[in-house]
Amino acid sequence: MNTIYTGNSRRSFLRNSASALAVSMLGPYALDITQRSKPWRVALIGTGWYGKSDLMRMSQVANIEVVGLCDVDENQLSEAAQLVKDRLGLSKKPPCYADYNRMLQQQSPEIVLIGSPDHWHALQAIDSIKAGAHVYLQKPISLDILEGEAILAAARKHNRVVQIGTQRRSTPHLVSGKKRIIDAGLLGNISHVEMCCYYHMRLNKPHQLGEIPKGLDYNQWVGPATYLPYEMSPHRSWWRAKMEYSNGIMGDMCVHMYDTVRWMLDLGWPTEVSSNGGILVQKESTATTPDTQHAIFKHDTLDCIWQHRSWGAAPDPDYPWGFFIYGDKGTLKGSVNNYLFEPHDQSKKISEKALFEKEKYPEDLTEKGMELHVASATRRHFIDFLDAIDRKKLPVADIEQGHISTASCLLANMSMDLEAPLQYYHASKTITNNIEANMHLKRNYREGWIHPWS
Repeated sequence: MNTIYTGNSRRSFLRNSASALAVSMLGPYALDITQRSKPWRVALIGTGWYGKSDLMRMSQVANIEVVGLCDVDENQLSEAAQLVKDRLGLSKKPPCYADYNRMLQQQSPEIVLIGSPDHWHALQAIDSIKAGAHVYLQKPISLDILEGEAILAAARKHNRVVQIGTQRRSTPHLVSGKKRIIDAGLLGNISHVEMCCYYHMRLNKPHQLGEIPKGLDYNQWVGPATYLPYEMSPHRSWWRAKMEYSNGIMGDMCVHMYDTVRWMLDLGWPTEVSSNGGILVQKESTATTPDTQHAIFKHDTLDCIWQHRSWGAAPDPDYPWGFFIYGDKGTLKGSVNNYLFEPHDQSKKISEKALFEKEKYPEDLTEKGMELHVASATRRHFIDFLDAIDRKKLPVADIEQGHISTASCLLANMSMDLEAPLQYYHASKTITNNIEANMHLKRNYREGWIHPWS
């Protein structure tokens, strides 16, 4: 097969690296992805840290043409355009836009990557789907539960593939651990799961109001959400400290681990979610996200329990962000870095570490903000996404699975606020045991914006 690529580096990556990797994962179907002579027409909405990272990982395993970049921050957009030009060996920068709908109309991308802040995910995903694109959407998929229902409905109505960036489902050592430990039955009867995050990741100092930087359309950045005065930079840190723009550590970190556990154990919707916590220690900060939270996701045969603290030490320093699956024959500990199986019968422990591909992809070593231990998972996640498009099937992190994991974390936040356990029934889109809670399934949009679930 004759293959057309742009730049010597691209030819080297795709011929020598991506093809072998893809074939080992997906068999001969993957050759159609990595050696596709016609490039995928790809656009990116949200050109911050993770948006750029996702686009670069995709470029390493597929022949793509970047037909558009969109951001309301001119400086961030310019930086991303230069990166794409340099890394893909282009003669000029890709088209840049401040208005993503204009980009969708003018460029008609086949695929849209969405790496914008959480409060924009639903509208941008739905508009991209309606424009005919398949979507790679970062987690959490929404800021309220009915936004998530609207994305799912749009994806099914328009028959588009939507892959969620919960790439633990494509993480090599966890995929192996699921097969070697859980699927092989080494844990025995599984009756309890614990998940946690003890990273000191919450902004814990009073924020100062500042002037909106030149080149940032802050009003458009806020979009449908509540307009708060500008504080420092809203892109990688500030907005995650506000519940008006994020789902807190619950929606940022629990969604990953809970999704991982559901995938490993084949769990669907929880039958009940309860949570407590709040701002209990770090009260000097102007952040509105909880610094401490405990949640229980009840399932028919077991409970999945979450705990986060953005202060103090982790009980197990080797797993400050991870999961612990308990069976009557052993325990499986897992994280983005490794997993460890400890059998009760004192037989040999089994462990694996994250796959690093620094020699295969040396450009990873110089990329700003690069998460080297995650890169191998993201590359495989994109291969699975493209394979799903090619073969017209659901991807491993399909929108429905992303919706279940996100909505469950949103229910935890609601339960904490209402001080009551909640039971959500997906078929009727209602909380069946708390009438008041149904008022919180759909947030109020700012004037001029229309919620997608009406």
